Amino acid sequence: MLLLVTVLAVAAWAYRAPITGYAGAGTAYSARVACSCRFVAGRSLEDCKKDKLPGMELVTLSEDEEAKSVTARFPLISADTATYRKGYGCVMETWED
Repeated sequence: MLLLVTVLAVAAWAYRAPITGYAGAGTAYSARVACSCRFVAGRSLEDCKKDKLPGMELVTLSEDEEAKSVTARFPLISADTATYRKGYGCVMETWED
């Protein structure tokens, strides 16, 4: 069991750049699409979750009705928020390094 955990940890460390890259792209895409679905098209967030692409099962979505925003999260790695702005549609919040 310890050997398996060690191998998985080493693999995660070795592939950390692509993993974080895919997670970041997935959360940004999901937040933007779900925000548009929710606040432009007027569908419920539950209905919008059906639009996620295959492979995005670990991305979770949550909404802030008052702020008109949707946040997408990939566990422990990435989170992004898109907010509806009248005249602009849904825009991504500024990224901070």
